[in-house]
Amino acid sequence: MSEQPVLRKNHVYQVEIDALSHEGRGLATLAGQRIFIEGALPGETVKIKLINKKKKIWSALTEEVITSAPDRQKPPCAAADICGGCSLQHMTLDAQHKMKQDTLKQQLSHFGQCNVETLEPVLKGDTLGYRKKARLGVRFVPKKEKVLVGFREKSSNFLADMSQCEVLDPRVGHNIVALQELIAGLDAKKTIPQIEVAASADEVALVFRHLEPLSESDQQAILAFCQEHNYQLFYQPQGPATVHRVWPEQDGDPRLHYKLDDIKLAFHPMDFTQVNASINEQMIVRAIEWLQLTKEDQVLDLFCGLGNFTLPLAQKARMVIGVEGSDAMVERGYENLKNNNLDNGDFFAADLFDEDSLKVVPWERFSDEPVKVLLDPPRSGAEAVCKQLINKPVERIVYVSCNAATLARDTAILLEGGFTCEKAGMMDMFPHTHHMESIALFTREKA
Repeated sequence: MSEQPVLRKNHVYQVEIDALSHEGRGLATLAGQRIFIEGALPGETVKIKLINKKKKIWSALTEEVITSAPDRQKPPCAAADICGGCSLQHMTLDAQHKMKQDTLKQQLSHFGQCNVETLEPVLKGDTLGYRKKARLGVRFVPKKEKVLVGFREKSSNFLADMSQCEVLDPRVGHNIVALQELIAGLDAKKTIPQIEVAASADEVALVFRHLEPLSESDQQAILAFCQEHNYQLFYQPQGPATVHRVWPEQDGDPRLHYKLDDIKLAFHPMDFTQVNASINEQMIVRAIEWLQLTKEDQVLDLFCGLGNFTLPLAQKARMVIGVEGSDAMVERGYENLKNNNLDNGDFFAADLFDEDSLKVVPWERFSDEPVKVLLDPPRSGAEAVCKQLINKPVERIVYVSCNAATLARDTAILLEGGFTCEKAGMMDMFPHTHHMESIALFTREKA
């Protein structure tokens, strides 16, 4: 029997990939130890470099592909091999979709006690240039005499040295070098740690975080740059509450806008909005179809944000009530309702992670007919809400999730409460990454 190698950090080894993790990393076993490998696919023979070890599990990067799998493709972005912003560009889109669908089915079956044999067709949209929101890191590197702008390297806290980003909106993603050159010429090149990007179809905003006051010459240079590229310019000298628009100078609250058919939604560049506009539009259509809305229906939109679902729901239903944890977002929702001439909606603020949060809902305003519910929680899910909904007059729930694990957990709660998971599906909101958006329909017979 050959002697097992001693695994050492930063050493290179040759392995065969036998499986794929839920995050899209290749799995291999060497010296009796399991290794998670960025950039490797099942069936491949690769040379890997060990990066670190946590809880007896090694992480590694692919150094060389000796035998490639049929699902391997040439990454569409030149920075894919070093940038950690995307982890699946080496994998065909069909393979990405299969991996994500398999993950969703496994999570629902194992943790949600819900065996969905056939998932609904994947909602597909733009796969490049789709990302409308991003936080770009900024770092002046003295050894390179260069400013880096972009995302972190794979398995590292260092920024990747990149010249463009193919998944970011091209109005910014193809201007990375110009941003680097701008900041390199500033007095404040060492004290600008990040730039927030927010875009819609017609507008792009950049929010420059600066740790020290900007000199007059720096302000003029940044302003000229944003005017040249038609970027709205915002500064953030301290916390999020200090974000303010500098250009263009307009009266009133500075907002960007995005459209959903004939609905126009206003948002602040620091607000949460969906990163992929084409998938967002399809997602809303699917949610409304699954709710089977009529003009007699009453809908509860939980984790409603600024009204991304609420307003389209209001166009189809008799009444919609949205609940969100942020007072500011509730105010945004009211403004968006008013600006779109919709008068059959209402918004309330409540901590939806509290087990009594739905007390804020004026249930007496609903008729005797059961309520239909739209859930769109953050990654932590809607556990507290689901525990309350099973005791409310609810017969139909569409649950939109960005975390299959918490969706599965909450599915178990709803099934215990008498609901049936009728169907589920995956929406490719985040192509070339392991992240995914899921949607599931739960129904219950009228009491």
